[in-house]
Order: sequence, then C-alpha cells, then structure tokens
Amino acid sequence: MRTRKNHAFYRDTWAEVNLNAIEQNVTRIKQGLPEGAGFMAVVKANAYGHGAVDVAKTALSAGAACLGVAILDEALALRHAGVEAPILVLGYVRPEDASLAAKYNVTLTVFQHEWIEEAAVQISERTGPVKCHVKVDTGMGRIGLRTDGEWEALASAVEKYSSLFQLEGIYTHFATADEIDDAYVREQHRKFEHFLTAFKKRTGLGNPVVHSANSATALRYREYAHTLVRVGISMYGLVPSEEIAGEITVPLEQAFSLHSRITHVKQLNRGEAVSYGATYRASDEGEWIGTIPIGYADGWIRANASGGEVLINGERAPIVGRICMDQMMIRLPEEVARGTRVTLIGQQGKEVISADEVARRLDTINYEIPCMISYRVPRAIYRDGHLIHLHNEVF
Repeated sequence: MRTRKNHAFYRDTWAEVNLNAIEQNVTRIKQGLPEGAGFMAVVKANAYGHGAVDVAKTALSAGAACLGVAILDEALALRHAGVEAPILVLGYVRPEDASLAAKYNVTLTVFQHEWIEEAAVQISERTGPVKCHVKVDTGMGRIGLRTDGEWEALASAVEKYSSLFQLEGIYTHFATADEIDDAYVREQHRKFEHFLTAFKKRTGLGNPVVHSANSATALRYREYAHTLVRVGISMYGLVPSEEIAGEITVPLEQAFSLHSRITHVKQLNRGEAVSYGATYRASDEGEWIGTIPIGYADGWIRANASGGEVLINGERAPIVGRICMDQMMIRLPEEVARGTRVTLIGQQGKEVISADEVARRLDTINYEIPCMISYRVPRAIYRDGHLIHLHNEVF
C-alpha cells in the first residue's frame, strides 16, 4: 500500500468509495450478532481496493473493535496513518520481523513451533512480548495447526519463551460457509471446538479471543460468532456468494463504483474496424463509437469485452473490440459530447452494473472486482455526499 497521496488526477478515470455505505453495513451486521460478539473489520488488500485508512477509521467509528490485515506491511501502514486500534495480521510474518510487530503493537498469527524458536532470537524483553493468535487449520488447507502434536509443540515453545510471547486468542477459517450445504462447515466447527478446549486447558485462559466467523459465517451461523467475527466482503456491501444471497437478510449497500469519461467520439462506415486484431467491425452505416481512458493496466482486463457493457446517459452501451492497455471503445446509442460520464460499476438513473454482474462476466467472484482495479485509478472518498479525500497513487 503506498502512502504518498495527491489530491488531483489528470486522466478522467476514477473510483468512488462511499464511506456512509461502509458505516451502514458495519452497523447493520453488528445488530445481527449475538450480544458480546466483537466485530473485526478486515481491511487487507487496501480494504479490498477501497482504501484501507479511510475504511478502517470509518469501521472503527461505526463500532468495530479491531482490524484484520493480511501482511505486516499493511498493519504498519495503518499505524503510520495514526490508527491505534488492535490489528491482527492474518497471514504469515517472517520470524525476523516479530520484533517490529511488538514495537508497533501488532498481533501476529502463529502456527509453527519452529517459528517461535526462530522469532525468540529476534525479540528482546525490551520490545516484547509479541501478542499472538493461534491459527488452526480445520479444513481450509492453507495455514494453521492440524494435529494435537503440532499444538503441543507450539504450546511448549511459547511456554519456554513466556516472557516474549503472549497468546491471546485462537481462530480458524471456514472454507465453505458461502455454500448452501453446511456439512463441511459443521465438521470444521467440531474440529475447532476440540482445539479450543485444548487451548483453554493448556494456556489457562478462561476467556481467550475466539473467532471462526468470516462474512458468510457471521451472516448465516450466529452460533459460531464466539467472541469475535471477521467481516470483510460484506462490510463493503457485497454478499459472500450469489449461492447464498437469498439467505442474507441484512441489507447491504455497495460502497465501490467505477467511472470514466468519453475522450473521443467518431462515426464509422459499415465494415470499419475497432481496436487490435480488427475483431469488431461496424455492422451499420454511421455507427457511433466512443473511446474511454481505461484499460487492462487499470485492472479492467480484456475479458470484460466479452459481453461487457457500461452505462452512459442512463443507458447500457456494449464494449466493442479488444480492450487496450490504457483505453477501450464502446458502441454509443447516439452521438454524445466528449467528456460525458461513463459508469463501469455503479448506477446511472435506473440502470445498475453491480460488482456481481462484472464477476459473472469474468467467471470469478465479486471479491476480485474492486481488488483488481489498479493503483492507476484514483480513489475519490465520499461521506455524506461530499468528497473528503482524493487519493492518486500515480502522481
């Protein structure tokens, strides 16, 4: 995540982030949680492309208790931006960087006894202890303890260096909570309860921080809320999967939209071609074509041309020809003025192109859509209908 920001941009392509939507989503999801369950706002990957600092501060003001990130760099960026709330790094951190985490009061995920041994060499009692949550792999197959033996080895290593490490919590991650069939979720929960019992017995912590619920779990399985839920995608107003959309009763508001402007308009004769490979040719005489300054280097990948549409003057217009690195073309319903606003994700009038629609087009998930919009696209941050920040990481 880059820290240098500029409050201007010089190409008419930008994303808008509605902080009121973030705030509403946090509030509504919290209202559906069991009493006493805390809310972790997951702001990894620059808050799923929305802007980590603004989203983190908004979520915390709306009642989030702590933040989740994927890598130590993201946690440090938040600290340098003045965020003081508890932060958990959900991914692997190198043992030689454990002292840095201690210095900035960042909680780390641990799951290897060898890591404890290696990190202990790097930590002094002056900088320690390092706060830790134990990750259990109950079926995700990514990172985490898998056996009782691994847990015993980790616990022994922590006891050996008890002045350097402070175990605060334990967690796991459900692999299929966003699917209708709940059999695998139930099995993962059973395994997690086994490890939780062992954790409490060995550490003596009567009330550790316990979390297993991601967005889908928090919205569907209240009984798995434990002391904390980790909410990512739904905080941004998107359902975890279309398969379970009908089961989500919490109203969510999409916070991210993507816009550009027409830079050139031309009229083609029948048979004239557009873009690389001449894959599109005008089928009508006098067809209007508009050029938009966004392309695959901005994260608007070439596959968007396959059935993709944008909104212009409240109407849908198809993408034509191959998407270039920096520009693409659309077939206009009529001649329009240069500078006319184009919406690639979001609403114009009664028409809406959602992140889910773009995900279906690309045969992927909605998580990927805002994340893939690159640093070249400035983020315009809005609250109460007013622009409060404009982040341009290019200039």
